[in-house]
Amino acid sequence: MTEKTVIQKGSPEAAFDFDTPVDRRGTGSIKWDIRDGELPMWVADMDFRTAPAIREAVERAAAHGIYGYTDIDDVWREAYSHWWTTRHGWKLSPDWLVFTTGVIPAISTAVRKLTSPAEKIVVLTPVYNIFFNCILNNGRVPYEVPLSCSRREGKLFYSIDFDALEEALADPQTSMLLFCNPHNPVGKIWDRETLAMVGALCEKHGVTVLSDEIHCDIARPGKAYVPFASVNEVNAKITVTCVAPTKAFNCAGTHTAAVVCEDPFLRHKMWRGLNTDEVGEPGTFAVPVAVAAFNEGGEWLDGMNEVVFANRAFAEDFIAEHIPGLEAVPADATYLLWISIDAILADGEDSAAFCTFLRDKTGLWLSPGTQYRGNGARFVRLNAACPRSLMEDGMDRLRRGTELWKART
Repeated sequence: MTEKTVIQKGSPEAAFDFDTPVDRRGTGSIKWDIRDGELPMWVADMDFRTAPAIREAVERAAAHGIYGYTDIDDVWREAYSHWWTTRHGWKLSPDWLVFTTGVIPAISTAVRKLTSPAEKIVVLTPVYNIFFNCILNNGRVPYEVPLSCSRREGKLFYSIDFDALEEALADPQTSMLLFCNPHNPVGKIWDRETLAMVGALCEKHGVTVLSDEIHCDIARPGKAYVPFASVNEVNAKITVTCVAPTKAFNCAGTHTAAVVCEDPFLRHKMWRGLNTDEVGEPGTFAVPVAVAAFNEGGEWLDGMNEVVFANRAFAEDFIAEHIPGLEAVPADATYLLWISIDAILADGEDSAAFCTFLRDKTGLWLSPGTQYRGNGARFVRLNAACPRSLMEDGMDRLRRGTELWKART
């Protein structure tokens, strides 16, 4: 029997329940608009209800009955500032913030406003596939710098190839580094020294950094991420940072995020760009959701991280014990497991073929690593942000599917 996972908040009556499955079928969910009997563990949203404080904030706003034009106020700015200052050690001034409806719209705006058509934008692959959309759809060229993947103490380990990175940044057509901190899909928390080295190279070659930090609050208990722009004055001056409560608090549908720029020139350019692109104004629920998350959601987030990283540990152990040929990459951030399937692939096969086979034979839907480029063709991505019962079901399907894959004639 699955042990119930409940994080207490003062009393049993106020417990956060991360154990009870929530039926999302028929709700317009991208993740759950699937065939009967299938289990989606691909797209990066959670199968937990969001924090009670956020639900209550939405209910209060909805009860008002008028959903007119909404403005940004000091409460919104102070909520972000207080969260990053106290939780992440970055003394983020409220004046550095610009509202946007989402991190991806902000990235596309930055690409259009801070670079020119046909210029190159560096990405460290494998990386979130939508980065390529933001680059290509806006007439720019992705310049891939593959992350180094090696073994350290018997485990797969990713790091930055700084020689290759500098070669890319030195290209006269390179104008931006689109950075992922923490890194999706490999779950890497970049340390302060690494971030300083990246910043120094970008400053040396006149390259702006766009740092996507939407996964920053999903971290192993006891671990902390380092905001790219917080490292030193160089990083602060050249960086546009994208942040939001949406990934960590499972409220992506509320379309609320922020851009942080300490440098006034970059901030003005982003403000102009976001408003030109009409993604700089909040909907009715965008402000109260962010304020509730950052002012009242800390305990819920701590509980969610405990559950997610317990799920990750369960999955890693299960794979090691029951699925020969698969190997999970150790990670300190995100709820996304990055799993090597290299040992079970023959020449000419890749993770896209494996994921198609897995869904057809078992109903388990994973993300093929092919879409993240780099060495992703030999990996799959699995979402561990779900009740333990679904996690166990997913692991069993992965085991059965892998056995069927290896037994093909």
